[in-house]
Amino acid sequence: MRRFLPLLALALIVGIPVLHAGEVIDRIVVIVNGRVVLQSDWDDAVSYEAFSEGRPLSQISDQERAATLDRIINQELLREQVPADEKENVAPEELQKKIQEIRGQHPEAATDSGWQSLLTSYGLSEAKLEVKLSEELRALHQIDVRLRPTVQVDAAAIEAYYKNTFLPQMHKAGAPDVPLAQVSARIREILIQEKINELLTSWMQTLRRESKIHSNVSLPHPVESTGDASR
Repeated sequence: MRRFLPLLALALIVGIPVLHAGEVIDRIVVIVNGRVVLQSDWDDAVSYEAFSEGRPLSQISDQERAATLDRIINQELLREQVPADEKENVAPEELQKKIQEIRGQHPEAATDSGWQSLLTSYGLSEAKLEVKLSEELRALHQIDVRLRPTVQVDAAAIEAYYKNTFLPQMHKAGAPDVPLAQVSARIREILIQEKINELLTSWMQTLRRESKIHSNVSLPHPVESTGDASR
């Protein structure tokens, strides 16, 4: 008796488009440890990042699209590190605060109609934006909880940054000197974030080595994994 593979299983093997009931054809672009990333997922992520940066979609290069796909892979790998029953929901007030911050960066979004028009120009809706922001905030929280406790910043590192980086920047800007005591906490957080980024890059490289990642797309300039995995 001849056996036929289900359509989805066949698509995973050869990368053909998948047609869902009532939907348009969507192409599988990447499979991360068995988890499918569709062309529409990639397009949505590109639109969201362009929107976040205030750049027209027409200005996004192939290299930048490749970088976006690379970040999607990182995000999928990060999601696997948190069991489903441990995933935290983003507080509604935190989400709305973030949305209002974004609206405030766009003068044309001062009115509801202008806001909706802006979202539509990027192929987004408020629902899609909330999903993207929630994913980003959860990823940032996950990274912080995982890596911050491992970071140590001592007084010597803070003083060195103050003398070698902070004060020269102030002088270049023509601003008066600020005592170390007044900016110590700020410098400590800067150094913590720098270290977290270093640790995140190393962590993502390890996760990629231990994972099965298959791409069905040919990108002109492949991009290496970076520390910006939250976006």
